[in-house]
Amino acid sequence: MFTRKIGIDLGTTNTIVFVPGKGFIINEPTIVALSLPDNSVLAVGKEAKEMVGRTPSDIVPYKPLKDGVIADYYITKAMLKYFISKACGNFNIFKPDVVISVPAGITQTERRAVINAAKEAGAREAHVVREPILAALGADIPINSSSGNMIINIGGGTSEVAVVALGGIVSWASLRVAGNKFDQSIMDYIKKKYSLSIGEQTAELIKIEIGAALSSRRKLEFSIRGRDLISGLPKNLIINSNEIAEALNSYLVDIASAVKNVFNETPPELVADVMEKGIILSGGGSQLKHLPEFFKGTLGVNAYVAEEPLFCVAKGAGLILTHLDVYKRTLLDKR
Repeated sequence: MFTRKIGIDLGTTNTIVFVPGKGFIINEPTIVALSLPDNSVLAVGKEAKEMVGRTPSDIVPYKPLKDGVIADYYITKAMLKYFISKACGNFNIFKPDVVISVPAGITQTERRAVINAAKEAGAREAHVVREPILAALGADIPINSSSGNMIINIGGGTSEVAVVALGGIVSWASLRVAGNKFDQSIMDYIKKKYSLSIGEQTAELIKIEIGAALSSRRKLEFSIRGRDLISGLPKNLIINSNEIAEALNSYLVDIASAVKNVFNETPPELVADVMEKGIILSGGGSQLKHLPEFFKGTLGVNAYVAEEPLFCVAKGAGLILTHLDVYKRTLLDKR
């Protein structure tokens, strides 16, 4: 069967590809490894991620997206080409229609860059849809109803907060605080408190295993290895979830204040709807332990993590692909 439609959740950290009828066929890191002398692409995705922090000087792993938008056009194009050909198979004679997620705060220029990169990478038509809309669709929120719903999508590069009603975004905030900043704050915290230097991959593993938004009596512990900054020698350390909650607190407060700003810009009727239904959380960052309780305590509104939060945006792209004619008129290519 020829693949004619592809949904791509083009994330700063992970790229997820959805094909109607087949489901999620690709979930790989958004990383490309380049060989410096001739600037050729050596590896993409999982293979490239395994090289991070372990490469000789002539091989450089790049993250072509920064804060949810294209930072390097050439590398993004090469990566999209890899994902599209992997989704379609090498012998596909038809160019596919592609729906790609973009941050709510994307500029016209950045939007154009995504469309052009996708077309040059092998797409017949490329449509961009703002992330909160896709996340809401993927979280089974009835976006076309007149009742308001709030979604917070915490990805790798950006956190998107939006109130959605009647098929569109009523008020929103796009914050460049998300998973990557969480990893960096864990690295900084351990460096400052224990004089231990750890890499990005270790910080991400700590976040996934014991990352928490609030301290609790039942502390989770995790053993890590790094380089002691005083002696310069390898060292083991056991860290707990309460320390991670302390490390992440300032960034979570930033996200909560962005949510308050969105509430300030939202019509009172829709605020009442959100109060009644609660806030839906999606994206990889929403899997932090005790995050719904953090938002409930800070904002006074119940919060719930969507089913399969990591796949909400890709699932939303899949829904749009399945009903492309319906959504073409209302959502696609809207500013």
